[in-house]
Amino acid sequence: MFTEVMLPRFSETDALGHINNAVLPVWFEKAREPIFRLFTPDLDIHKWRLIIARITVDFLAELQYGNEVEIRTGLLKVGNTSMTIGHEAWQNGACCAKGEAVMIHFDYDQKRATTIPDDIRAVLEQHPIAP
Repeated sequence: MFTEVMLPRFSETDALGHINNAVLPVWFEKAREPIFRLFTPDLDIHKWRLIIARITVDFLAELQYGNEVEIRTGLLKVGNTSMTIGHEAWQNGACCAKGEAVMIHFDYDQKRATTIPDDIRAVLEQHPIAP
């Protein structure tokens, strides 16, 4: 599992003082960076091989400004051409949000999904999200 610590910014709060619901997908994307680097180590967009197919976020409790949020990221499933990445947002010892992202290994020139290379698959499978 990969972890990323976020310190919420004041601008990420809503009128009720909670972290705005639109922020979690952005934080989850940032937390996928170690996975992106497995496919494109230098993050060069001209060599990019991933495309997002679906994202979900389940809000379980409020996230508050002023306290760090730990994003835990790991693999839920690795298929032939796609993977499902799981995310959890933890603050003050509680899981406050969960999410998933389905990403496809993609050939932009041919406009089609391609098989995830075996060496990358092996590394992905070493990083499951905690049950």
